[in-house]
Amino acid sequence: MPINGVTELYGILGNPVGHSLSPAMHNAAFRHLGLNKAYLPLPSADPGAALLGLQALGFKGVSVTIPHKQAVIPLLSSIHPLAAKIGAVNTLCFTDDGIHGSNTDWLGAMVALKQVTPLQGRRVLLLGAGGSARAIGFGLIEEGACLTLASRTPSTGQALALAMGCPWLPMAEIGQFAGDILINATSVGMGQAAEHTPLAQPYLAHFSLVMDIVYAPLETRLLREAKQAGCQTINGLAMLLYQGVAQFELWTGMAAPVEVMRQELLAGMRG
Repeated sequence: MPINGVTELYGILGNPVGHSLSPAMHNAAFRHLGLNKAYLPLPSADPGAALLGLQALGFKGVSVTIPHKQAVIPLLSSIHPLAAKIGAVNTLCFTDDGIHGSNTDWLGAMVALKQVTPLQGRRVLLLGAGGSARAIGFGLIEEGACLTLASRTPSTGQALALAMGCPWLPMAEIGQFAGDILINATSVGMGQAAEHTPLAQPYLAHFSLVMDIVYAPLETRLLREAKQAGCQTINGLAMLLYQGVAQFELWTGMAAPVEVMRQELLAGMRG
């Protein structure tokens, strides 16, 4: 659909955003449903000035990515209670009465997990204490999972575990943990660390399901070795996809074309 004077505008705000697959994913969904909407990359080092500009230009919704997920919070008219607990937002809605923030990262992770297993009462070991780990951790608690957190930096991990009301383990001790689900929310396995893994293969048999939020590569060493150990696996595409699906549905009030969005993400990863 051609862009014209009544096209509704959306985008992704961060610094940098040139690598993001979100524009391709959301624009494919808009095209598939014949919606007169467009989603743009919005690089900015100044989130305050950016939000004023986007509001003045009539944007309807924005994804927020690194490094602005916390910085935008004081600028909002309202924030969803769980996003406030998480301490980060990744989705903004612009309305006549202001800018409203929410977090769909946790929803993306929970949908991906619940397609494979119920979460109530499941024993989950979550690795990491960054923004993604915060979102996933609070989501797991909302779903009634029995969460244990492990991190490389004790002070950060212990503070997050205290906020979530769950036990904390140092990374050196995670091989002693046995549970139902292992989730890697660290950067181990990504980029130059592609052949690294946060947990040695002999210990993967302690879990029945392993999820890795790293999506480049799509099959990390952790997931490859988890399959060899007989575990079910969930790759990083799932969380990326379903957080975007939740954003689309929040902005449009329509059911998202999930398969269209999935195929666009896969094409982007191959590219």
